[in-house]
Amino acid sequence: MRERIKTGVPGLDDILNGGIPKGSFVLLSGVAGSGKTTLASQFLYEGLKNNERCVFISFEETPQLIKESMMDFGFDFGLYEKKGTMSFIKYDTYNTEGLFDVVESTIRNMKADRVVIDSISVIGLNMKNKAEFRRVILNLSNIMRKLGVTCIAISEIVPGKHLISRYGVEEFVSDGVIVLYYERKDNKFLRNIQVFKMRGDDHSKDLHRYDITPKGIVVSKT
Repeated sequence: MRERIKTGVPGLDDILNGGIPKGSFVLLSGVAGSGKTTLASQFLYEGLKNNERCVFISFEETPQLIKESMMDFGFDFGLYEKKGTMSFIKYDTYNTEGLFDVVESTIRNMKADRVVIDSISVIGLNMKNKAEFRRVILNLSNIMRKLGVTCIAISEIVPGKHLISRYGVEEFVSDGVIVLYYERKDNKFLRNIQVFKMRGDDHSKDLHRYDITPKGIVVSKT
């Protein structure tokens, strides 16, 4: 049985039968405001607390803004950055060919265990077609697998499109897919999480309620 990597999200590891299979490339999808970056950061912070080495690859926000935002949940990435176990990459997606070398060299030099990419949807904005975008995502996922890291890659869902990814191709090159649903029903906003796919794993595909608390995301077992 493959080793499991704890997500650090209360309730989610129960759904995943102990955690994400080590070395997996997992797509985390959701609409704006659903808590994707929070969940992914929680995943990294769990690793940091357990003496693992982590990399955050951002195609949108600056490292400083990410660190400031995550401090709201008590995730002090700056502390671990000073210790040398946390590294940030801010990359311009116009040069995708150079991206692969930067990502691989950073992960190798850090000897990283966990990686977050936020978000792969931004890469698609500069692609000519879906085939080219799929090639880029496949190359990134293959780098992660080759280096043996466990990676969460964030994808933005367009509201009302009924897709589990931005472009409808990301899920096919991913080992797992976790979807965050955030929708309005009557006068309430409901949050649900679903493990849509996790390769080689028998897991619950049911919808589970989740909340964004002052300490991060908490998933209900019911």
